[in-house]
Amino acid sequence: MLFFKFRSWFFALVIACLFSSCVRNATSWKGYTEQGNASYYADKFQGKKMANGQPYRKGKLTAAHKKLPLGTRVKVTNPKNHRSVKVKITDRGPHTRGRILDLSRAAAGRLGIIQAGVAPVKLKVLKPKKSSS
Repeated sequence: MLFFKFRSWFFALVIACLFSSCVRNATSWKGYTEQGNASYYADKFQGKKMANGQPYRKGKLTAAHKKLPLGTRVKVTNPKNHRSVKVKITDRGPHTRGRILDLSRAAAGRLGIIQAGVAPVKLKVLKPKKSSS
């Protein structure tokens, strides 16, 4: 009987440890880097609500990322032409396999990826959004 109680506690502890390692606090995101492909929002999304509750504006320097906290400031660089832009994470996405960022039209223009549609980028977290807890 004692063995079964110990075993259930052990599995609960293992699951808790695995879950806590997947969740990052704000300070652990600082300096985080990632490389992959980025695309940009189509103009048809102008005015549609983003994950942060604000409407999308194609002229703002914003981006969508799957995991970074909303409000995080990120430097995005196009390695082909060495242009870079600082953006704020305001939405979740991209929802297309193989992409790490969806950029606003203004951010994509500064990086020179409007013609390509999809381009390789490097991102670096500059200022993580602090959690409100």
